[in-house]
Amino acid sequence: MRRADRLFRIVQFLRGRRVTTAAWLAERLEVSKRTIYRDIQDLMASAVPIEGEAGVGYVIRKGYDLPPLMFDREELAALALGARIVDSWSDPALATAAQSALSKIHSAVPEAQRADLDATQLYSPMQRLDPQTALRLAEVRQAVDRRHKLSIRYLSLEERISERVLWPLGLFFWGQVWTLGAWCELRQALRNFRIDRIERMTVLEEVFEDCPGRRLRDLVEQGRAGCNGCRRCQPATLTPST
Repeated sequence: MRRADRLFRIVQFLRGRRVTTAAWLAERLEVSKRTIYRDIQDLMASAVPIEGEAGVGYVIRKGYDLPPLMFDREELAALALGARIVDSWSDPALATAAQSALSKIHSAVPEAQRADLDATQLYSPMQRLDPQTALRLAEVRQAVDRRHKLSIRYLSLEERISERVLWPLGLFFWGQVWTLGAWCELRQALRNFRIDRIERMTVLEEVFEDCPGRRLRDLVEQGRAGCNGCRRCQPATLTPST
């Protein structure tokens, strides 16, 4: 964790509690008490109204609020581009959320930075997922979040049809194509499936458990092992199942 992020979290913790000890903060932030003491002193020197002492605990004066969000031009450009990509290439719910998030950032940053956000000249093509794939993506995303099994009718790139039950683990976006990484009960193996090749899908009531060898991390590790761990080749090792 970056030190700036740790300082921000310390302030947030202090705002939400009456008395907070250095030991409690050190445990939550996974650092030593000595580090917390040093961070507290630096915050106090920066005019953050913290009161207290080592061995007793710390409180922050009521009514204290953090300054407005501050981003540099590159960070604002990254946020705007990310939101525009999501708007173009995800399901309707995520597209709406991206627009909402960008609107909140626009209203939260100082006025001088709003012009930088508005002037960002990075765009995603106005092309969108076809409506059927977008709706399917939304259903799959919910199944991933809720860990519900999926029953699908799948058309492979070789035009072979199969019926499968999947444990949906994660979604991958490859530029114009979304794939689902999943444990396939038919093949008894980890596989990837193009969302736009799923002809029929039913979200089952059955919930799958976290099982070693059948997790998202196992899928990613399997992909890396396919090319001796080379990240550059990872997309080739995560191509959709046949």
